[in-house]
Amino acid sequence: MIQRQRSKRFFSEAQKYLPGGVNSPVRAFKAVEGEPIFIAKAQGSKMWDVDGNEYIDYVLSWGPMILGHGHPRVVEALKAAVENGTSFGAPSELEVKMARMISEAMPSMEMIRMVNSGTEATMSAIRLARAYTNREKVLKFEGCYHGHVDSLLIRAGSGATTLGIPDSPGIPQDYIKHTLIAPYNDLEGVKKIFAKEAGHLACVIVEPVAANMGVIPPKDGFLEGLRQLTQEHDVVLIFDEVISGFRVSYGGAQSLYRIKPDLTCLGKVIGGGLPIGVYGGRREIMQMVAPSGPVYQAGTLSGNPIAMTAGITTLEILSQGGMYEDLEEKAKHLFEGLVDAAQKAMMAINPTRIGSLLCLFFTHEKVINYATAKKSDTAAFGRFFSAMLEQGIYLPPSQFEAIFLSTAHSHKYIEQPLKVARTAFKAI
Repeated sequence: MIQRQRSKRFFSEAQKYLPGGVNSPVRAFKAVEGEPIFIAKAQGSKMWDVDGNEYIDYVLSWGPMILGHGHPRVVEALKAAVENGTSFGAPSELEVKMARMISEAMPSMEMIRMVNSGTEATMSAIRLARAYTNREKVLKFEGCYHGHVDSLLIRAGSGATTLGIPDSPGIPQDYIKHTLIAPYNDLEGVKKIFAKEAGHLACVIVEPVAANMGVIPPKDGFLEGLRQLTQEHDVVLIFDEVISGFRVSYGGAQSLYRIKPDLTCLGKVIGGGLPIGVYGGRREIMQMVAPSGPVYQAGTLSGNPIAMTAGITTLEILSQGGMYEDLEEKAKHLFEGLVDAAQKAMMAINPTRIGSLLCLFFTHEKVINYATAKKSDTAAFGRFFSAMLEQGIYLPPSQFEAIFLSTAHSHKYIEQPLKVARTAFKAI
């Protein structure tokens, strides 16, 4: 059995100074009835904890490390950038280059504003949509997580679902009354809300590929239906592509499904491992953002040159031919191998995958939304997670998070988890 004495000591100390001993809830391992591992270093597809234990990483900092940890080109670019200064608080050429690259990859993003997190991006996009439409209500979907924004932390996914906290104390009722909820993938339910509330709706915000309650693909016609309804009623359609952007394809889910939203929010991959967020979209809407227009939003570290450097370098590498084809091949191999191992062990799972985003729902039932995802056997998942971890396979410590792959995962490091999984499924 792997020994983690130093991790235990660090966790004990951390609990004196950090709520729950962590700086983000899902890291606490509560959902899998364990204690967090403290990481010392990472390289390629691997991580090492403070006790020297080695793991193949399928969390990848919750998605950003699509090239793996410490990609040589990214590291070299960052070293050079640091020599020129770590923050300017003034415009730089890097911001312009990054914005151009994003806009070329996602033509719906005609104008862009850099921020520092996905939460900041969604919060700002909703404020902008309200100003543009002069309406107040927002429609979101059960289980979709859009950051810890007051008006959106209602029946949210990610850590809120993991810890059984679908709503958070501290959110005023006045905020909640402006947020409408529909089941993900339920277009008829959305139509009923529009029939009653269209004149009050500022925007619909959705993860085009739901990736914060596990991974749930959109049903055929769902995204197209949202686009048609929002256009008919002059409601702003916001795609939260913080996870799916530059992950499911270079142009994100909107390219994959050929839907053009009014606004898009990005994060994760475009920062190359550094903190970043972006929102952008139609020029006429974005020109309402200060200083061009009256909608105020600012950030001291927005467009930070170090984050821009990591992001630009990452996107330059991803734009090379064959990158996503390689990821698709590896993800398919891992996915099919995990499914086969579960079937041979007669383990009931409902597997889902979009590109290099994977999930194994421990349930008999087909998962299409938050309600069906919640029927998963989280205890069985926890046992599977622990069995994999003890053999050096680091998966997300929650049933309701995605498994991520990187270009650094060689076929060797895909065969290894499959070998472990065959034993783990049988054991539980």
